[in-house]
Amino acid sequence: MTDPSPTAVPSPPALPEPPPGIDASLLPHDLSPWTMFHNADPLVQGIMIGLAVASVLTWTIGLGKGVELVLARRRTRKLSRVLAAGAPLTDTLERLRHDRGPETVLVNAVALELRLLPPPSSSGSGVQERIASRLARLEAAAGRRIALGTGLLATVGATAPFVGLFGTVWGIMNSFIGISRAQTTNLAVVAPGIAEALLATALGLAAAIPAVVLYNMVARGIGGYRAMLADLAADLQRLVSRDLERAGRPLKEGA
Repeated sequence: MTDPSPTAVPSPPALPEPPPGIDASLLPHDLSPWTMFHNADPLVQGIMIGLAVASVLTWTIGLGKGVELVLARRRTRKLSRVLAAGAPLTDTLERLRHDRGPETVLVNAVALELRLLPPPSSSGSGVQERIASRLARLEAAAGRRIALGTGLLATVGATAPFVGLFGTVWGIMNSFIGISRAQTTNLAVVAPGIAEALLATALGLAAAIPAVVLYNMVARGIGGYRAMLADLAADLQRLVSRDLERAGRPLKEGA
């Protein structure tokens, strides 16, 4: 009895032939983001790298500012509770002796101004004006300090889509140049270049959208922090007024 002949194994389907005049080895076989970046024009590669760096900086600044605002608001609330107790300024300074931060600087500035007061026999009617002026400058300095870095968030949010679009336009131009040289509109030739170009737009949007969201959140947080500093300065001025009255210093009418 003879053995049955082995079953024939079907051969894999043949790959489509590349268009005439196109080297098959030059056609991409993988359209992953890394391959598209590697095959992109050097200018488009530079744009992609710049957008990736901008995205990293955006998240770093956004998260860092969020933590900084949380800590600053916590310190301001603590100082406001201390001032709301109505204790004399010397007692308040003793309680805040080990605290650090722009908020405590306001209290120390008021204490310094009071130490520079003339003798009791002299007129002290201008002390509140001097304290208000000093507190206003310190408030502005603290607001500028907490806002450092937010300009980059606004810049990335406003320009990243256009930078990515420029990379897309440049990449599509190169794709059309490649089409004219290859004398073919075969999708296998056109698609990789267009995909590489569109990757630049995707990176631009990926950098811009978080930048806009984080900038709005940080801007609202900074506005609330500045309002808390203004309330803190008003509390300090009221505390100084009470301390001056306790010391028997007459104040000018309307001060």
